[in-house]
Amino acid sequence: MTGLAEYHERGLLDGPTAALAEAHRLLRQAQQAVDYHREHLRRLLFDEPVVDTTVADRIDRSIGHLRQAAATRDTHRDAVLAALAELQAVGSARPDTSGAPDLSAPDTAALLAIARGAKLHENLLTQRLSVITASGTRIAYSALQRLESAGLVARDASRPVHAGVPLALTEAGRATLTGPRRTNGPGAPPAVRAGAWPAPATRAHR
Repeated sequence: MTGLAEYHERGLLDGPTAALAEAHRLLRQAQQAVDYHREHLRRLLFDEPVVDTTVADRIDRSIGHLRQAAATRDTHRDAVLAALAELQAVGSARPDTSGAPDLSAPDTAALLAIARGAKLHENLLTQRLSVITASGTRIAYSALQRLESAGLVARDASRPVHAGVPLALTEAGRATLTGPRRTNGPGAPPAVRAGAWPAPATRAHR
């Protein structure tokens, strides 16, 4: 589930899969709370040299905390099972990606960069179109056209291009990133150029 959690943080998962990732995250936190209170109770029972009324009260409180933590853990465990059932129920309705195109390494890098936030801009002087991502990466318009033709990226047609048209991955695009990676050859990632939006971080010189 580590890889799933990483994709969830990047916003690459669809609704049912994202719900499963979030439910599993909460379950991990709840289990950590159970482990903490169990260890605390163990120390009270076996490490205290003398058990007096004060220690007995602390033991009672620790048992109460452990019971509550276990109940919370069980609730989140049921939520994980429900999320799994929901994911299985909608599995047949997911787009078939068995015929997904074999992306080149640059196009795969462009798809991942767009997934993190990107807009299509038009230069007011040259009317040249290009994609600028939130990380500062500039992607050639031809690369966007290839991804759109493959049904992996869609643009918000309601926004004028001079104001920046938001781009988003389609269901097939998210499935392409979260599924087995297949590329048809190595290549350089999209170049970072001056004036990108926002400005890219300055690289340290060796």
